[in-house]
Amino acid sequence: MTTDVRVLRQDEWERWYARLEVAFGGVAEPPQERRLWDDLTELDRSVGVWDGADCVGTAGAFSFRVSVPGGAFVDAAGVTMVSVAATHRRRGILTSMMRRQLDDVRDWGEPLAVLTASEPAIYGRFGYGIGTRQAYVSIDSSRVRIDAPAGTDDVRLRFVDAAEAAERCEAVYLRTIGTRPGMLARSPGWERLPLLDEPEERNGASPLQCVVAERGGETVGFTRFHNKPESEWAVPHGRIQARDVTALDPAAYAALWRFLCDIDLTSTVEARNRPVDDPLLSMVSDIRRCGVRVRDSMHVRLVDVGTALEARTYLTPVDVVFEVEDAFCPWNEGRWRLSGDATGASCKRTEEPADLTLSVRELGAAYLGDVSLAELAGAGRVREVRQGALAEAALAFGSPVKPWLQHGF
Repeated sequence: MTTDVRVLRQDEWERWYARLEVAFGGVAEPPQERRLWDDLTELDRSVGVWDGADCVGTAGAFSFRVSVPGGAFVDAAGVTMVSVAATHRRRGILTSMMRRQLDDVRDWGEPLAVLTASEPAIYGRFGYGIGTRQAYVSIDSSRVRIDAPAGTDDVRLRFVDAAEAAERCEAVYLRTIGTRPGMLARSPGWERLPLLDEPEERNGASPLQCVVAERGGETVGFTRFHNKPESEWAVPHGRIQARDVTALDPAAYAALWRFLCDIDLTSTVEARNRPVDDPLLSMVSDIRRCGVRVRDSMHVRLVDVGTALEARTYLTPVDVVFEVEDAFCPWNEGRWRLSGDATGASCKRTEEPADLTLSVRELGAAYLGDVSLAELAGAGRVREVRQGALAEAALAFGSPVKPWLQHGF
């Protein structure tokens, strides 16, 4: 089979995106959502694989900056829209796109590539590790109360039109993006994503509702949600589906969650993407009545090991030599000496003996401070050569708060 891998042209986008839709089930997306992705697609950072006139593979990369431990933002390729036609599986198409893409990311000077995976088993062979996780929370709001901190009653809540409040909500969002590792600084246009509200995707729930939290005339938080009425034998037990809950301080945050849990004719509040250490879990009166499930979220790939490790800071002083395996991006192979602390870091090639051996996949998993290097060592994926090096590095790579990706891409 002869295929052509090339940068996407604007006149090819419709066929390219239609191939992606077929790969993910064949159900066409609503027009508003399709227009958004058309506008956000960066053609010069997207590739298609063509078998004659047929598109048989797709892959793109958004231009992001990702927050890392220490508060810096690092340039990253947000890998997206990856698919291979079912008729062309197991022919090396995915590998060829990953090869082309990571070479491009290196040429662009971006030390990280990140993605969210339809299936988490796919991308480990290309050097991606699970760098952030997300929690699904289902609160039995008929039995659970929010233990609100002082000042919560001073917060004013108001229903507003979601579109009319978009600018105020985005301003709050922008003030929170550096508060955790793994958060995205985005280019203009992305503020449209949380406003998508196609009727065919509500599954019986209400149109998008929005409530803002105010104090002293300033917007200090917001929530966007759907209300899905349900009842059994005339007994209402509706379901609140919280899409966003964002606030600038604990009192505003508690006020929003208390509101969601107190809405009449409902008995469940669901949130599908929350940090795994969400303060909400310490506000609820009965954690056993809050179903919490954890899954993978953002997968992280160090494209330039030295630059990436120098871009973040470290919770405790660290001075270790890593022996890095990276068959897919061989420019990362070899020994790297990392020296750093809370003020900065240096990571250079060295001929010194290794203290720890691991693959680039493990570095991606530990990079944002979610998974511990000690946990990975317990799974046999990190090997300690110098006694004490594992504990030193595991502590240093930690983060006071868990990383979190606020939304998919």
